[in-house]
Amino acid sequence: MLTDYHVHLRPDGHDATPAEYHTQANAERYRAAAQERGIAELGVSEHIYRFSQALDIWRHPFWEQFAHDDLDEYCVFVREHTDLRLGIEADFVPGGEDRLAGLLEARDLDYVVGSVHFLRDGAVDMDDYSVWDSGRSVEEIWRRYFQTIGESAASGLFDVLAHPDLVKYWSPTRGERPLPEGDLRRYYELAIDGIAESGIAVEVSTAGLRKPVGEMYPAPAFLAMCLEAGAPVALSSDAHRPQDIGADYDRALEMLSDLGVTELCVFEGQRRRRMEPIGAGSQPAGER
Repeated sequence: MLTDYHVHLRPDGHDATPAEYHTQANAERYRAAAQERGIAELGVSEHIYRFSQALDIWRHPFWEQFAHDDLDEYCVFVREHTDLRLGIEADFVPGGEDRLAGLLEARDLDYVVGSVHFLRDGAVDMDDYSVWDSGRSVEEIWRRYFQTIGESAASGLFDVLAHPDLVKYWSPTRGERPLPEGDLRRYYELAIDGIAESGIAVEVSTAGLRKPVGEMYPAPAFLAMCLEAGAPVALSSDAHRPQDIGADYDRALEMLSDLGVTELCVFEGQRRRRMEPIGAGSQPAGER
C-alpha cells in the first residue's frame, strides 16, 4: 500500500478559486497521477485558512486574505463528486484549541493533518510576516518551533503531524536562513514527549525536496527519534499539482527502508486508522 494524504487540489495564490480546481475533472487528474505511481490511498486536505469558518479560530492577516471559501461546500464536493479521502490541513493555533476542535468535530472528516507554519504571528516558511525578521535568534526560533510541534501533537486535535521540521524550509547554503550550530537533535527532543504521548502519525513528506532546503521532511535523525517513541508513519507529497503526486517516493521509501519502517497509516471514516504493509497498488480507496 502506498498513500498520499497531504494533497491540495489547487495551487497557492489568491486566484486559485474552487470553481476552477474543486471540480470532478480536476480530482480525476489527481487520481490518474496516483494510479500511474501505484498510489491506492489518495486524500485531499485543503488548508484550513482557505475557509471563512477558520476566522472563528484565528484572524491573522494572512488568513484574512484567503478565508473566502465555505468549508461545508468543500466537504460536500469531496464526498459527493470524488472518490478521495476527505481531510483538511489545520494549523495549530495556541489558545484556539477548543474552537478548532469544535470546527473539526462538526465535520465528517477521514483525517486531519496538523501543521505549524506560524510562531505567534511570524511565519517560518514565507517572506510575508516572516518570523526571521522578528529579531529573535535562530536558536530561539528553532527551540520555539519544536516546542510548538510537541504541543500540537499533544493537543489530540490531529491524526497526522505534517512536515514536522518545516522550520528548516530555507536553504542556508544560499544564505537565506542559518541553521543552528551543532547536533540538531537537541531541538527535536523538545517535540518527542508530545509525539509519544499522543500516538500521532508522523508525516514523511517529499515536499521538502521541492523547497529551498532540498531535503525530505523530516530529517532522518528526527524520524528515527519519532519511531523510537512509537510513532507510526504517514507518507505524503504535499502536492499542489497532479504532477507532484507521489513525487520522489523512491527516495522516501529508501529512507523508510533504511530505518526499518515496513507499514504506513491508512485512514478510514470517522478518523479511524489502521496500518498496512508498504507496497505499490493501484486500487482506489473508493473501489475497495
